[in-house]
Amino acid sequence: MGRVCVTGGAGFIGSHLCDALIDAGHDVVVLDNRTTGRTDKLEGVFYHDRFTFHEHDVTEFVHVSGELDWVIHLASLASPVFYREHPIKTLKVGALGTHKTLGLARAKDAGYLFASTSEV
Repeated sequence: MGRVCVTGGAGFIGSHLCDALIDAGHDVVVLDNRTTGRTDKLEGVFYHDRFTFHEHDVTEFVHVSGELDWVIHLASLASPVFYREHPIKTLKVGALGTHKTLGLARAKDAGYLFASTSEV
């Protein structure tokens, strides 16, 4: 099984993806700054021995120790209400967050999946 980094893992889609990845036998590392995500969405996996949570803003330098097979970038403020409240942060996560997570994937020779919001 592989080791997967999920940004935005405390969000709606990310938390469900983390559940599925753990169920499939993967190790999961979540990076989430909890601006809109909540760790209680991860209660089913939070204390699992193959799960690690790091509170981190992906617009800053991103480093994950050890090997990674995949980086899945889901971090984003995902509603028009949040866009209006945090317009610059939304742009930074989409642009800088993608840049930083692509750098992580490249450094780890990992696959990369970016999924943005439907509003984009």
